[in-house]
Amino acid sequence: MRRARKRPIDCGIATSPRYRPRPEPTMSDRTTHWQNVYATKGEAEVSWFQDNPAISLEMIRAASPNHDAAIIDIGGGASRLVDALLQDGQHNLAVLDLSANALDTAKKRIGAAASTVDWIVADVTAWRPAKIWDVWHDRAAFHFLTDPHDRAAYVERLRSAVVPGGHVIIATFAPDGPEKCSGLPVQRHDSTSLSAELGPEFELVETRNETHHTPWHSTQAFQFSRFRRRG
Repeated sequence: MRRARKRPIDCGIATSPRYRPRPEPTMSDRTTHWQNVYATKGEAEVSWFQDNPAISLEMIRAASPNHDAAIIDIGGGASRLVDALLQDGQHNLAVLDLSANALDTAKKRIGAAASTVDWIVADVTAWRPAKIWDVWHDRAAFHFLTDPHDRAAYVERLRSAVVPGGHVIIATFAPDGPEKCSGLPVQRHDSTSLSAELGPEFELVETRNETHHTPWHSTQAFQFSRFRRRG
């Protein structure tokens, strides 16, 4: 007897058995999609919302306790990580996201301190970094890159944007996490698959698992991996 195929999971909620994967989204598709998400949903109306980004903050502190460190949050959107970093005394911060709407939400929430942050509206796979950073953090972008060419483009930007000796923190859905999120397919990872994507130039320092509780009380399995760039 043929075993029934497990239904895909969209951010902790089972989807219809009639589900068929979408074609790979183009850069323009991604921008339109995320602009619409943040134009139509409140900050806490998305599954990935975190009031307290504790693991991200702990890993950033471990990577660079120096308050002069240059830190960039990739796919930061309306995340509250930038608020936490400002409260932690960090002052050399940048947040990159496809959606200007998402960044505007964060700016309004933060208020006057938002003027000290470098807000970058860009697709990370096509972005041209203008400086280098000590810490690269990503909890939202990499697992949406299901095309190997997009992942290669991401890693190329990462290599040009992270100083030797700097740290890269990438959180993704874990192998037992959702297969889709926000209606889009995702590529799930563990520390081994991330190491293979980044290459030998990046040494794995630590990895942690998280069971994320969504605003509607479902759960999502995440993994967080921190790498150090050799050299």
